Amino acid sequence: MKVDVLSINGDTIKFSVKGVDEAFANALRRTMISEVPCMAIDDIFIFDNSSVFPDEELAMRVGFIPFTTDLKKYTLPEKCECKSDLGCSHCRAVITLDVSADTSPRTVYSRDLVSEDPSIKPVSPDIVIAKLAPKQAIKFEAYARLGVGNVHAKWQPVSMCVYKHETGGDKSGGLFIFTVESTGCLKPEEVVSEAVRILVEKLNTFQEKIRRGEASDEIVEFEVSEEVGRGLYSVGAGDFEEEEGEESQE
Repeated sequence: MKVDVLSINGDTIKFSVKGVDEAFANALRRTMISEVPCMAIDDIFIFDNSSVFPDEELAMRVGFIPFTTDLKKYTLPEKCECKSDLGCSHCRAVITLDVSADTSPRTVYSRDLVSEDPSIKPVSPDIVIAKLAPKQAIKFEAYARLGVGNVHAKWQPVSMCVYKHETGGDKSGGLFIFTVESTGCLKPEEVVSEAVRILVEKLNTFQEKIRRGEASDEIVEFEVSEEVGRGLYSVGAGDFEEEEGEESQE
């Protein structure tokens, strides 16, 4: 396998991979889209909302704002040692908003969001959240958490992730040119390296399970009493004999 970085321009990286098949290329693409974690607002507690947006729509708009992400500082909620529904400082960042329009209309931007952690902030300060008429206000507290794209689209770290197969007609190998554009939550090279790390981790786990002869993460065992077992067998045998009799009559 040979990997060459062709260009890195802002939130976009372009690189080539040679000596792999299309299955590997697509696995890498899908991992970048749906398995690499990033920050997004997950829970929101609205104390005041007199804007034109219902609470549900306001929560959705805020939830899709991409936030800068620190994968070394934060962990996925399901892997955090706190085991709390509300989370802790290791698995969530508190984001607040308290704005109002007094005598003139006001536009609420992502820059108005206040984060308790300066490293977790909207990737752009100019995302419009809502427009307030005079005497309207919005006040809420929200929790930003790590998540993955296969749970919800707001946790997808890329806005574009595609590859081009340069070998004509041969899908078993060749040159694949990837173009990956980050939403800004992570650097594009971080998205690629994290996807590779996740793929390697999954393959190592799979290899270890095969070595141990494990079939799945959970093995469900249940017992059937002898009486129930005889009943199941007799019902099955009766049905079989009935079908056999019908065939002989035909």
